[in-house]
Amino acid sequence: MSNLGNATFENYVGLQQGFSEMAYQIVAHVLTLGYAVMLSALFYFVLTIKAVAPKYRISSVLSVVVTVSAFLLLFAQAKNWTSSFVFDIERGRYYLGGGADLFNNGYRYLNWLIDVPMLLFQMLFIISLKRSSFSSIRNQFWFSGAGMVITGYIGQFYEVTNLVAFAVWGAISTVFFIHILYLMKKVIDEGKEGIPLKAQQTLNSIWILFLISWMLYPGAYLMPHLLGIEGGFFNEAGVVGRQITYTVADICSKVIYGILLTNVAGILSKHEGYQSEVD
Repeated sequence: MSNLGNATFENYVGLQQGFSEMAYQIVAHVLTLGYAVMLSALFYFVLTIKAVAPKYRISSVLSVVVTVSAFLLLFAQAKNWTSSFVFDIERGRYYLGGGADLFNNGYRYLNWLIDVPMLLFQMLFIISLKRSSFSSIRNQFWFSGAGMVITGYIGQFYEVTNLVAFAVWGAISTVFFIHILYLMKKVIDEGKEGIPLKAQQTLNSIWILFLISWMLYPGAYLMPHLLGIEGGFFNEAGVVGRQITYTVADICSKVIYGILLTNVAGILSKHEGYQSEVD
């Protein structure tokens, strides 16, 4: 195996096997879809901010922050992909360009470092905690969210060169991840108390969406090793699968999640007698 240091497995595949036209274009288009959806969602959250009562609007503001950062960093990720691999006419495949630019999923991690705390904080501005302390839950969300992303970011540099380090950092990240799931379930359960049935049902949908979409991330993180790094997914199918999985997870956990939270805020606003300025 050629030595690219701590490069991600996308670069090893691009150096040794290269990417077919289909695989290369699918990844390029999926990454483009990712930042295009974030830009579209940005307009949605801006235009619907007055559809909810003023006390709930901070959630929409946080959705704007999330989609702006996601758009900018996913745009950079897409450009990183196209600048890292070049087409070889003789072999008819895309190979690592050999220049200074390697493909790196770090852009996603930088985006998550910004967005994960914001996504978790959003819930606290929609629901009312009955027993837990707002500041305590907020601080735990921030601590575990940042810890999960930072340790995962470090671990991904070892996915090819040091499987022990990769597993250790991934395990640490998983501890933070499990804590976040516990906190979110606790917050949602408390938030359902005393609110309209329709809002409770939407919160149930948010929990299911949250659980499924967030489970996609560790799946993508582990994808090079699901069937063995020398075979199985250590090829272009694994690269395509990882980028599709990350993009689907981002769209679900940021855009659809934000829309459902806006829906809950709208239900609560109407229940409290607020007359929406948006039809």
